[in-house]
Amino acid sequence: MTKKGIFGFSFSFLTLVVWAQPTTGSGVSDNDLQLNTITTAVPFMAITPDSRAGGMGDAGTALSADGNSIYWNTSILSFAKQKSELSLSYTPWLRQLTNDIHLSYLSGYYKINNKHAVAGALRYFSLGEITFTDASGNVIRDDKPSEFELTGGYAFKLSERLSLGLNGKFAYSNLTGGLTVAGVNTKPGVAGAADISFSYFNDDAKIGGLRGAYTFATTINNIGNKIAYSELQSRDFLPMNLKIGNSFKAELDKYNSLLFAIDVQKLLVPTPPNYEFIGGEFVMLSGKNNDVGVISGMLQSFYDAPGVIAKDENGDYIQNADGSYEVVKGTKLKEELAEINLATGLEYWYNNVLAVRTGFFYEHRTKGNRQYLNFGVGFKYNMFGIDISYLASVSGRQSPLANTLRFTLRLNLDGDGSGNSAPKSSDSNNL
Repeated sequence: MTKKGIFGFSFSFLTLVVWAQPTTGSGVSDNDLQLNTITTAVPFMAITPDSRAGGMGDAGTALSADGNSIYWNTSILSFAKQKSELSLSYTPWLRQLTNDIHLSYLSGYYKINNKHAVAGALRYFSLGEITFTDASGNVIRDDKPSEFELTGGYAFKLSERLSLGLNGKFAYSNLTGGLTVAGVNTKPGVAGAADISFSYFNDDAKIGGLRGAYTFATTINNIGNKIAYSELQSRDFLPMNLKIGNSFKAELDKYNSLLFAIDVQKLLVPTPPNYEFIGGEFVMLSGKNNDVGVISGMLQSFYDAPGVIAKDENGDYIQNADGSYEVVKGTKLKEELAEINLATGLEYWYNNVLAVRTGFFYEHRTKGNRQYLNFGVGFKYNMFGIDISYLASVSGRQSPLANTLRFTLRLNLDGDGSGNSAPKSSDSNNL
């Protein structure tokens, strides 16, 4: 297959995966699916921290290397043009609900040589001031819950166009301040986690009549232990996530470039089964037990959607001969596909000084219904850069994410503020 064919196939395949439908004749539509959102512990670990990807619909997996790549795709740092960069981001969070929640993110990388790079990041999430009360509404105390995450990353080239990245993480979540509730002592949640990422980068690609840089990347994030905040609470999964990204940066002329990026994203967390209260007890009607180990849960997340239970003309659930409950044909597959999110983005650069960005993020209405447009701008001057992004919700209801602003400051420590793409493969600097 030619290079052109490979690139075209990659983009077409990812689009088909997201929008694929069950076999014709199943009679299943989106309206047949029930609300079944997947929740995790420490969701702050999955919040987009930076304004570049935040202005492109959260399509950051296959973007060119910068100071925030340790969050999106550490392996791309092997192809970074600059030797090092620091980035500081700030996001006022859920401003539709409150004015004292915010996310701060400090990150950066350093290229040891042409094959090896290291990176680090500190994420801090403040939940503002919360007043704890007892069952009667009496004030116990005020507290300021917070969470943080430390990340270290390493990237190395497997060949001139292939790279692998590894991250290690420590997360600390103190939501209760050790409060005792109904005689039960609470505690902070602590987790160790890892990311693995892979990139293919070709800076001499061609799509149609356009030449530029093509990147394919995939990551698995937050593979780690489950978290509980008391001895009696069941342990919850981290927001483990699979992301597959493609991007193509077209060099239109000497002064203008346009990058298109698309991400397919899926939580690697088991789907809650379908329970009903029947005969004085809760009965699992469909799906699979989601109280499983980390690796089992990651694998199970690909085939455990419970679907929709069939009902007879009286509205009663239909049971099979073996005592199990009948599931409407096609709804399991439909629900599995509904768990795939799509992120797309565009980035235009003029003279490598001014950037304009936009993007769209789609999540199915039964899985969280996050649907929003993003807009962003970026400026560069010598060593310094600033990015700003804005989120506009389009989910059809007032979203707490609406009007989210992100701010990012970037500093190229090697003093070279030019360029936004990786070096040519021929610029080799072997060990």
